[in-house]
Amino acid sequence: MTAAGSSEGQGEGLDDLLAIASGAAELAKPGEMIEAYAMRARQTEVRAYEGEVESLSSSDSAGIGIRVVVGGCQGFAHAASLDAEVVKETLAEARDNASFATPDEHVTLAVPDGVHAGALDLFDEGLTELQMDEKVRMAIELERMVRDGDPRVRQVPSADYEDASLQAAVVTSTGIQAATRRTGCHLSVSAIAGELGGSHTGVGFSVGRGPGDLSPERAAADAIERATRLLGAKKARSGSLVVVFDPRVVSTILGVLSAAFSGEAVTKGRSLFAGRVGEQVALGSVTIVDDPTDIRAYGASPYDAEGLASRRNLLVKDGILQGFVFDTVSARRAGVASTASAVRGGYASTPVAGCRALSLMPGSLDAEAILREVGEGLYVQSVTGVHSGVNPVSGDFSVGAVGLMVSGGELAQPVREVTVASTLQRMLTSVVAIGSDVEWLPGIAAGQTLAIGGMTLSGT
Repeated sequence: MTAAGSSEGQGEGLDDLLAIASGAAELAKPGEMIEAYAMRARQTEVRAYEGEVESLSSSDSAGIGIRVVVGGCQGFAHAASLDAEVVKETLAEARDNASFATPDEHVTLAVPDGVHAGALDLFDEGLTELQMDEKVRMAIELERMVRDGDPRVRQVPSADYEDASLQAAVVTSTGIQAATRRTGCHLSVSAIAGELGGSHTGVGFSVGRGPGDLSPERAAADAIERATRLLGAKKARSGSLVVVFDPRVVSTILGVLSAAFSGEAVTKGRSLFAGRVGEQVALGSVTIVDDPTDIRAYGASPYDAEGLASRRNLLVKDGILQGFVFDTVSARRAGVASTASAVRGGYASTPVAGCRALSLMPGSLDAEAILREVGEGLYVQSVTGVHSGVNPVSGDFSVGAVGLMVSGGELAQPVREVTVASTLQRMLTSVVAIGSDVEWLPGIAAGQTLAIGGMTLSGT
């Protein structure tokens, strides 16, 4: 978000969003606090199949969410409209809801804390100028590249182009006034190689802020390689070994682990890190940060969802747990200051504490060098069952996996239908190598090649 009155990040539509949100916040009565979050979004999705457009959707949405806090009671209401009368009705509904809420001494709204937001360029004008026929062309061309790219590819189930642009403003009667805009787009394609019964799927991506960042060639080549290198996959022997995780898998694992860094979860005892600040929770080579000021991150923003200036939050340094991420309410419950880590799903939801740009500090080795250092082990290309098999409270970790054995420091026999297991606590203290190949994809966490020792492989 950008502070009101600044030209950085301002564009057509932001000024009126600020005006709408300000108009609602200014109606606060004595002893009452109001927060108004106004938003506009535009999304496009194109799917190609066998050289034709299988589906196409383009949508525009707008709405406002209003929180009213009075006497420790919070009321919330939202509406899918920015019409002045609808905004007034939404405010009245939020007030009415507050009258039925249970008082909580910790419930309040954010106030300016003196931290100034940095200027982040997150909006690509090229995306707003891109015509629909060009978006369609990219999806169809991507599907063709994969279909014709390798004779072992038997089917291309989907080839997609997607984009989104967002404008949002949050204003409170406590002095917060901020606005932001950002864009994002990506290409994704899946390829199936081999015959039925012995087929394998690979998915390729290319992502960016605008169309100039996208590479259909890279996405196609990625999908083809990931599908074809699994041909002939067999079950592997059970045992204990080093597991090398693909960057995308690491991003997924960090996304689940992020819940353990939530101040809200910690105050409720729902984190494997609860009560452990200052303790060694990982190997000394492990440093974990949540940095929404990093423009490579797709959760990047100058401000959090409550309008406080984003900042880099150091969570684990050299293996020592430093702290957690907090929004205003969870910070009051914990007796600390907000880390400007409020997130929300849009105007229809209230803010909560959460990570937005989680990452491991990179090591010095690329993927090939890590494989050579490991020598023997398993390279995991993709996993299943993450959200049921990884528990950020207990730390239990058990997921289905496909990938390739590592032999002599190189990728070797492909494997399928195996399970890798450990605990998050043990994994953090058993890191063999952290890759330098940091990769950001849509989501809240980056990934890079990561080798973990002493994991259990269940196969034959």
